[in-house]
Parts: sequence; C-alpha cells; structure tokens
Amino acid sequence: MRALPASLLAVCGLIATACGSTGSGGAAAGQAAQADATTLAPAPTQARTKPQARAKPQAAARPLEGKTIVIDPGHNGGNYRDPKAVNRKVNVLTKWKPCDTTGTETNSHYTEAAFTWDVSNRMVKILKARGATVKLTRADNSSVGPCITERAAIGNKAKADAAISVHGDGAAAANHGFHVIMPKKINGPVDPVVADSRKLGLAVRDAYKKETGLPYSTYIGSNALDFRDDLGGLNLSTVPKIFIECGNMRNAGEAAKFQNSAFRQRIAVALADGLQHYLKA
Repeated sequence: MRALPASLLAVCGLIATACGSTGSGGAAAGQAAQADATTLAPAPTQARTKPQARAKPQAAARPLEGKTIVIDPGHNGGNYRDPKAVNRKVNVLTKWKPCDTTGTETNSHYTEAAFTWDVSNRMVKILKARGATVKLTRADNSSVGPCITERAAIGNKAKADAAISVHGDGAAAANHGFHVIMPKKINGPVDPVVADSRKLGLAVRDAYKKETGLPYSTYIGSNALDFRDDLGGLNLSTVPKIFIECGNMRNAGEAAKFQNSAFRQRIAVALADGLQHYLKA
C-alpha cells in the first residue's frame, strides 16, 4: 500500500485520539477519565434510620408488693403518766393482765418505748420501699396505750400477712442476747396461725442473728425461741405474729448498741429481711 502523506497521518491521529481509540494510550485516558468521574461524583445519599428508643430504666425491685405487715412498737412513751389506764385489767383468754406497761430502760434512761418506736419507724421505711403496705399499732411515742388487746385487733383488722411486736428486755444485767416469742395453741383464735407464726419466728431469728451479730439469749428460751400462752398480743391474733426481745436493755453492752442509731438501723434491716424471707418462702 502506498504511504499516506504526513499531513494526512497527523489528521488521522488526532481523530483517533478524540474518538477514544482502543489502543493502550486510549485505554489509559479512558480509565483516568472514569477515575476522575468517580472522584467528582457526589456520594449516594444513605437512607436515614430512626434512632432507637432508649430502653426505659427498670423499676426498683418491690418483692413485697401486695403484702400487708403490721408492726407493733412495744409500750408507749406516755404510759407512765396514766398508771390507772395502763394497769386496767384486760382478758387475754388464758388470764387477765394489765392493759400495758411502761416497759424497761437502760441504766442511762433510754426507754424501751423510745427504742421500739425508732426501730419500728425505720422498718416502715424499709418495708414500704420494698412494696409492702405497713401499719403501726401506735401513732407516736408520747401517748398512752393502746392496750395489748387493741394491738392484736389492729393486725387482725388489717388482715396482715405478718405481724411483729418489737421489744427490748429488762432482765438482770449479766444476762444478754435476744429471743423470739411465739404463740401456743390455746383453743382460741390464734390456733390456726400457730404453725405459720413459728415459721415467721424462725425466719426472723435467723436473719436477726446473722445481720446483727447478737447472740441467742443466755437466760430464756432454747436457741432464742420461746413459746408462750399468756401474751394478749399473741393469744388474740388471727394473723401470723411474733414478739422479738431484741436484747437486754439492762446489759451494758447491748444497751450501748441500742443507743447507737447505726446499730438500730441494722436491727431494722435484719427484722425487715426476716419478714421478707418468711413472706417470700
């Protein structure tokens, strides 16, 4: 074939370059152009997702929801002012006994009524926080009474799932330790709940010893358990009920503990835990 003039070849070369020849030079140019296009093109818009709703914080555990507990703070701060009313005899089915007493006190005159009132109110806060409905048998620590028969009636009327009467003992100074008092069968209203009252007593005893560190009574009962049929608060109860003598207020070591607010809080927590163990068993 005859060679084309140089001017014509130059024209053809320009045409080939402009049309994107498949030669190696043209391929490189095409790839470069494609790369530039990719770089310059805006990124595809991503679909926006709705932010997930935050999980609601779980409500605090309320293990005693639906339970009713009656707490009987032993005695009353005003009882000493009206001995006639306090000494009035009432029928507790197995005998006649005084309506109430003034209770005991430490050697430094910290009264049992003040001790039981403080511990009981601490228990109210703890048990309500756990969901329980809680009722006290007295409204203050300055009045007189109520009588032991009335205290039992308050628990009965509330249809309590458990009731506890809080006390401090007044034994000889050398004696120490706590004990739980439970009812006996007397052919009376308490008979159907004697077995459940024993279960309640065991649960409270175990929690109290573990959490306060106080020993079993050295002077009454067996393994801190005492069964009686002469207490109106128990004999007249139709709901599971116990008394606890938290320790001996005439013993110097235990008196010092009872006069310490932090230790009274320990007592309150221990008693609340014992009640909870019984109610959740």
